[in-house]
Amino acid sequence: MNDNGAVIRKAMEWRGAPMALATVVSTWGSAPRPRGSHMIVHADGRFEGSISGGCVESDVLQRAAEVIAGRGAHVQEYGVADGDAWEVGLPCGGEIAVLVQPVSEGGFAPGLFDRIEAESARGRALTLATDLTSGLTREGVSEGAFLNRYDPPRRLFIVGAVQIAQSLVPLAQAIGIMPVVIDPRGRFLTDERFPGVELDDRWPDAAIAARSPGEATAVVTLSHDIKIDDPALIAALRAPTGYVAALGSRKSHAARLERLTAMGFEADDLARIDGPAGLDIGAMGPAEIALSIAAGMVAGFNARR
Repeated sequence: MNDNGAVIRKAMEWRGAPMALATVVSTWGSAPRPRGSHMIVHADGRFEGSISGGCVESDVLQRAAEVIAGRGAHVQEYGVADGDAWEVGLPCGGEIAVLVQPVSEGGFAPGLFDRIEAESARGRALTLATDLTSGLTREGVSEGAFLNRYDPPRRLFIVGAVQIAQSLVPLAQAIGIMPVVIDPRGRFLTDERFPGVELDDRWPDAAIAARSPGEATAVVTLSHDIKIDDPALIAALRAPTGYVAALGSRKSHAARLERLTAMGFEADDLARIDGPAGLDIGAMGPAEIALSIAAGMVAGFNARR
């Protein structure tokens, strides 16, 4: 998954100014940034994003300036075998190819940034296709083109404002996943216990359904209260939720599956639930349990790519 959100927002902020967009279009070996990573460059030299973590940015900035001045879109390859490797190569030993194209109707049209943002706000992914010869980017899928998928920001709906949730929230935030804590019990769901976090005191089924979970959304139930957890799982399973998990022992999870089966869910539906939640790391205590859940969530998200 590429974290291009800041680049897209900056490109929209700089709208109207001459700009160039650099994109990692292929990688090999120990490449520092994944395919699809962007760096946006303003005509005055300002930039946002990274395509190599700092190894070749200076050279890309020069190429971007040339594109802004009128040079056509082009692909440049970087690798440690280059004669000037220590200046613009990759000391890590990997190789990357970078497309530098103008932000214009003949390259990456400015309106495409708006399309990415609009689809992201709806919780949907958007795929763009780029002809690496011409440097023209269009919406949709095109055979032989470089395809870049822009996923919406990842979200985590934590059901149950318990102690594990207090540890899980900062873990999610640290890895770029936006947490929302859902619990109809007012004594649990307080700003004091969850400072600076979005809180939702509706019943979980209503709260989750209203937020339209998709492939970039995780739902994790932690309350140990059937009246709270089961409605949340039902709402999560009725949507294309990317990761669904439920805390509890194997015995309690088996009972949970029986209840959901009685409500009409099929085996394929129930197999989507990671239960007991998280990776088995022998976790002890709320913080380690939260860590195992965060790891299981990341594994679940990445398995869908």
